[in-house]
Amino acid sequence: MATRATSVSQRLRALALYKELHRLGREYEPSYGFHGKLRKLYDKNRNLTDEEEIEKAIKFGEYIKNETLALYSLRKYRHLKRMYPPNPTSDP
Repeated sequence: MATRATSVSQRLRALALYKELHRLGREYEPSYGFHGKLRKLYDKNRNLTDEEEIEKAIKFGEYIKNETLALYSLRKYRHLKRMYPPNPTSDP
C-alpha cells in the first residue's frame, strides 16, 4: 500500500510542477516554444513506472523551474539597468 500512496503523491507533485512550469512559460519568450518542449518532456516520461525514475524526472523539472526563475530575475535586472542612464563617476 505504501507504493500506491507514493505513486499517487508523485503523480500529484508532477501535475503541480507541470501547472507551475506552464504558468511560467506563459511569461517566457513565446518564440522559444517553451510549452511545446514542456509537453514533449511530459509525454516522453508519461509511462515511467519505476519510482526512482519518476523522482529523477521530477527533480529535473524542478531544476528547469529554478533555471527559468533565474532567467526572469536576470531579465528584470537588465531592464532596470537599461532604464537608468550610466553613472559618469563609475568605472566602465
